[in-house]
Amino acid sequence: MSDKLRYDMRGVSATKDEVHAAIKHLDKGLYPNAFCKILPDIAAGDNQYCNLMHADTAGTKTSLAYMYWQETGDLDVWKGIAQDAIVMNLDDMGCVGCIDNILLSSTIGRNKNLITGDVISTLINTAVEFTDMLRSHGINVHLAGGETADVGDIVRTLDVGYTAFGRMKRSDVVVNDIKAGDVIVGLASYGQTTYEDRYNGGMGSNGLTSARHDVFNFDYAEQYPDSFDPNTPKEYIYVGMRYLKDEIEVDGKKIDVGSLVLSPTRTYLPVIKVLLDELRPYINGMIHCTGGAQTKILKFIQNKHIIKDNMLPIPPLFQLIQQESGVSYKEMYQVFNMGHRLELYLPEKYAQEVINIAQSFNIDAQIIGRVEESVGEKLTILSEEGEQLIY
Repeated sequence: MSDKLRYDMRGVSATKDEVHAAIKHLDKGLYPNAFCKILPDIAAGDNQYCNLMHADTAGTKTSLAYMYWQETGDLDVWKGIAQDAIVMNLDDMGCVGCIDNILLSSTIGRNKNLITGDVISTLINTAVEFTDMLRSHGINVHLAGGETADVGDIVRTLDVGYTAFGRMKRSDVVVNDIKAGDVIVGLASYGQTTYEDRYNGGMGSNGLTSARHDVFNFDYAEQYPDSFDPNTPKEYIYVGMRYLKDEIEVDGKKIDVGSLVLSPTRTYLPVIKVLLDELRPYINGMIHCTGGAQTKILKFIQNKHIIKDNMLPIPPLFQLIQQESGVSYKEMYQVFNMGHRLELYLPEKYAQEVINIAQSFNIDAQIIGRVEESVGEKLTILSEEGEQLIY
């Protein structure tokens, strides 16, 4: 059975074809090729400014966090969930140059019979801690409250989402204008940055339904029936061999598999701020490899061939997922970031400066590919196994 059908049977999609079909006739904003939709300055009516509003959630990562919390009693696992939902908004906005004076509002829906008030407190307090960290890097994000609803009839465990609003000068907007001859610099999603307190396996908030069911043992289906959609055929539910507290070795240290998969979505905002301060005029494109992962770029090019033939090494997390699932590498690169979740497109002479800035935050970075002219849009990835993957 094809990987695509397996994901469909689990109720997920890497390509979001139905969503894109539903919105294809909507207005694309002032700059259709920008990473986020840019609106006129509705807030103040100033033609020199523009507005952005962005919404996203932590997705089904909350189901795995629920299981881990039940197994360990560790409330800290929910800190990563709060960060996931925030970063999935802010780093998208960062890719158009919006990195300051952002308003953030939460929408949390819970099944009160399963999710306690301590969890809600952890989520809210983490938002404060995370925005304080950003503020220490000169990035001002203001918490505007939100809504917490007990909706057990429609939410099996917990849904955590945020909506963000920003206002910025139109002259500061980064619009993707990716050119033949540009190189691509990838910034690692794994490791430990100067602003993180532990190793990050590299998982964002995409592909969690697949990772959860492909990696972990069917015993969890019986222990935690609220952690999955009961309409999913049994043969697609928790088909892996691993348990949450199984340990693997990463950089000479033992890390349990649950913690590795639950690694919070890394924010690149402290890095993006410096990149914009020093290189904004030379950046022809900035892509946050979220939905669609390494194929995300295809939505932001015209008549270009993107060649990624010098990828960062696949970190242990994604090696584990591939080994447990047996999913093809072509599908893996479409579902998971596979080692880098931020990429910049710019002339080669500025690439080393990007790499130096990333490394100053202890983030691995390198030229991972290049851009060529093409008839139509094409992406080629050379996998770590030497397989040429064409999209």
